[in-house]
Amino acid sequence: MLMKRKQNGFSLIELLIVVAIILIIASIAIPNYMRSRLVANESSAAESLRTINTASVTYSTTYPGQGYPATLAALGGPSPCPGATPAASCLLDSVLSAGTKAGYTFVYTGDGLTPSVSYAVTATPISLGISGQRMFCTDQTSVIRFDPTGAGCNGASLAIQ
Repeated sequence: MLMKRKQNGFSLIELLIVVAIILIIASIAIPNYMRSRLVANESSAAESLRTINTASVTYSTTYPGQGYPATLAALGGPSPCPGATPAASCLLDSVLSAGTKAGYTFVYTGDGLTPSVSYAVTATPISLGISGQRMFCTDQTSVIRFDPTGAGCNGASLAIQ
């Protein structure tokens, strides 16, 4: 009389088939995830520039003797804000006023005048093609512009519609 052995677990072939299916699904999902993250970072950068423009106008209205702020840090401040000053106006959160957010680096350049009448801000991807593809820029006109190559955004670049 032959006894049948009870099979416990999976055979090697079954495991290889499952692993192959998981790899196929991952090869489809990961590029889509990376692309959606890149687009989200670019949207965040453009929105952050809008926020910086609004904060700069508010700053110049609040401190007319200063005009626009001299630095991006002057738009930030501690949280909670004990009291706004020209050096720490508490108009931006600490992440954005530090100059890095969502895969982009923000550089604020004032004109060096008192009262300041102009400024420029650039948003550059930290890792071109990974954290973002386009470079963004704006100035006191509040028009947000972009450069599709990721470098060299200026006042002549295409405006976001």
